[in-house]
Amino acid sequence: MPAATNAAEMITPSVERLAFVGLKLGINIVFALLYLASPGCIANARPGSISDAFFFSIETLATVGYGTMAPATLYGHIVSAIEIVCGMVFTAIMTGLLFVRFSKPRPKILFADQAVVTSHNCSPTLMVRIANGRMTLLTNATVRMGVLLFEESAEGHSLRRLHDLPLSNTSLPLFALTWTVMHEIDEKSPLAGYDAERLEEGDARLFLSIEARDHAIGALVHDMRIYTAVEVLFGMHYAEAVTVDDKRRPVADLTRLSLVEPDPSAHPDRAARKISTLPKICQKTALIVRGFFAAKTL
Repeated sequence: MPAATNAAEMITPSVERLAFVGLKLGINIVFALLYLASPGCIANARPGSISDAFFFSIETLATVGYGTMAPATLYGHIVSAIEIVCGMVFTAIMTGLLFVRFSKPRPKILFADQAVVTSHNCSPTLMVRIANGRMTLLTNATVRMGVLLFEESAEGHSLRRLHDLPLSNTSLPLFALTWTVMHEIDEKSPLAGYDAERLEEGDARLFLSIEARDHAIGALVHDMRIYTAVEVLFGMHYAEAVTVDDKRRPVADLTRLSLVEPDPSAHPDRAARKISTLPKICQKTALIVRGFFAAKTL
């Protein structure tokens, strides 16, 4: 998904440039043919010369007017006037489009390739890790997460409904490195009772949107990521992506953003050795979570 997105971002500007050049050439060719339709309408142009008509069309559309060739008949003046108006309108429109295209801030928010469901604070928790891919700080970052699920009404009608998922960390004053967005799956969660198989059967979709302010350009940036059911991994957790250098400064390795590891609570042989080190209040929950993930792997 990220590779396809990057490829699309690289292809889009090239397509836009080709479209711009093609449209400009097309307009010049159309008016060149109109000039050729009335021989003698251009002074000092060779009769029947497509090159003279084409270059005169370019000069007229650009409102250059070198002076060697000029309209010689009423027809020529009318076509030239129309082309000048079209040239000014075309330039104004393209200037606006290019300004919007290049002045629009790019969010450069990096999303993990998969969401994970793991144990956090003794509770099953849905997590999505994101990172700031910009060279500047993002401030006042806020996120929203939702899930699209199939439901059946009391009348027996099937429909898809988007549920908001309450997050334990909906905002971040300073978004500098990475951020793990978390939703606790409790009895009130729309995902209560769901496992990987049920998510796939219902063709569930997970939506994550983020909005933040880039103080360097003084503008809001937005981005969104959609996860399919197969991109939600149960019994896995994210590997560490932030380390501390020699000067005790946090450093984020963005190549590890999507790196996941097996959750110890999903593997009985590992969990048995670690449950005894948990606080007593968490031991019962850890056993339940371990049993939940172990049952799915059978």
